[in-house]
Amino acid sequence: MASTQFTLGIEEEFQILESDTYRLRSQMSKILEGGKVFLKERIKEEMHQSVVEMGTNICGDIQQARDEVSYLRQQIIELAGKEDLKVAASGTHPFSHWSDQLITPNPRYDQLIDEMKDVARSNLIFGLHVHVGIPNRDDGLHIMNIARYFLPHLYALSTNSPFWEGRETGFKSFRSKIFDKFPRTGIPPYFASVGEYDKFIEVLVKTNCIDNGKKIWWDIRLHPFYPTVEFRICDMVMTVDEVICIAALMQCIIAKLYKLHKKNQSFRSYRRVLINENKWRAARWGIEAKLIDFGKEEEVPFASLINELLEFIDDVVDELGCRSEVNYVYQMLEQGSGADRQLDVYRKTGDLEKVVEYIIKQTAKGL
Repeated sequence: MASTQFTLGIEEEFQILESDTYRLRSQMSKILEGGKVFLKERIKEEMHQSVVEMGTNICGDIQQARDEVSYLRQQIIELAGKEDLKVAASGTHPFSHWSDQLITPNPRYDQLIDEMKDVARSNLIFGLHVHVGIPNRDDGLHIMNIARYFLPHLYALSTNSPFWEGRETGFKSFRSKIFDKFPRTGIPPYFASVGEYDKFIEVLVKTNCIDNGKKIWWDIRLHPFYPTVEFRICDMVMTVDEVICIAALMQCIIAKLYKLHKKNQSFRSYRRVLINENKWRAARWGIEAKLIDFGKEEEVPFASLINELLEFIDDVVDELGCRSEVNYVYQMLEQGSGADRQLDVYRKTGDLEKVVEYIIKQTAKGL
């Protein structure tokens, strides 16, 4: 199996914060001006001016992805520092309010807000998106259908948004609850063919639901313009090590499912309503969740399902050269998800500013 066809592209959405109050600060334009000179398309504006997206180049392997993610984090932290600002990696900000944030002037964002009003304005959330290269769209759609089963596993690992507007929400990932208000989100339906998939998009465009396939915001999607399957379910995670571990798992899942497909073998496809049960549990309890093993029809601890996943992908891990990156999942289980660590700081201090301070330090960890 040629590992080069399963390329990686990683997009991270960062919070831009005031240095003294740790509140979100609508100063993205200043950072963008400095960054565009040498980062070009790797730094992008988002709808809220307190959000900056950093995206890697196309990476041939996980080591190159680590170099790119590390470099881009260093750059955004330095650019923000020049403006006396801080950078944080979390799925939501613990206490800032969306109504205080400025919207980026852009016809695309104006149109979104005109259409969705406060649903769009209040969508002050931060995600990690990972593109994995696919040989062709037909194989990509088949792989996407099957890969849906693993979305709650990946999501639980990434949970990093336990607070919203100054409240402890009771969820390990409240980000998804906010995004659920948008149309065309969540676990995608099963599609029998690329023709059926394309027809679905065509109908939405024809009836003015969307103007192109990028306005389908599912947790995983066949990208409308690039030859990739894009994972969109994850919260923005704190550290480079966590990003790279999750990206490596995604790459291995795609490679393994392709390998099975080429041998006329498969992994069972499960109905969206069942996968949604696991997604809800992952949002609520993160890696402490009991997820449903649909084959056994019973609840099992999350760690058991992760071990099953690692066994499933084991024969492609060395082919892709990501053994140590994948094995970092054990450390993630031991140290807790970002949400667990945020909550731990809060329970020790009772201070949400201390939580943000911790996130800022973790964002720069290992750089």
